[in-house]
Amino acid sequence: MKKDVALVVFSGGQDSTTCLFWAKKRFKQVVALSFTYGQKHVKEVEMAREIARKAGVEFHVMDVPFIAQLGSNALTDASVKMDEECPEGSWPNTFVPGRNLFFLSIAAVFARERGIHHLVVGVSQTDFSGYPDCRDAFVKSMNVTLNLALEEPFVIHTPLMWLDKAETWALADELGVMDLVRNETLTCYNGIPGDGCGHCPACKLRREGLEAYLDGKW
Repeated sequence: MKKDVALVVFSGGQDSTTCLFWAKKRFKQVVALSFTYGQKHVKEVEMAREIARKAGVEFHVMDVPFIAQLGSNALTDASVKMDEECPEGSWPNTFVPGRNLFFLSIAAVFARERGIHHLVVGVSQTDFSGYPDCRDAFVKSMNVTLNLALEEPFVIHTPLMWLDKAETWALADELGVMDLVRNETLTCYNGIPGDGCGHCPACKLRREGLEAYLDGKW
């Protein structure tokens, strides 16, 4: 068991990049795992690869197209018009059912084969866009399930779970990577790096958090 190694589920966006550098501060070695799953903003994976290179982190990509094939949503189906606001009483159509369920399951098996038992994922219940698989209860239950299913003592770390986007920007600044996160990550659902398109749900959340952090800082 490698106690000083962590596997980061890494998309190349604001949250997972912040988590990557959070992990680098706490573990001797960090491994990053990205996924291609039919997402329209797949450019995020190439940006993730470059960030990992700059960070000196071992990088892997797994292709899991079945996630997109299971259902229809605005991130994998070009015919679905993206919600710009979360519908009342439901979640936005940018929710990809099962995505974090599958990502964590695959990451755990991937980690197990390398003797890694620390998993890091950038989900947040404070700013979770209504996605049920970003909640603390889900992650905790998934941690128990993975430990039982694989008979391994995994620990899933969620450094952003109780942070809003302004606090996530503050953490990136504290870690010394705010400029990198702002300019070299891809959070935008329309695939535009940096500050993005400005009107998709991910860009709105990111921009509002940045403005709140900068207003509070200055």
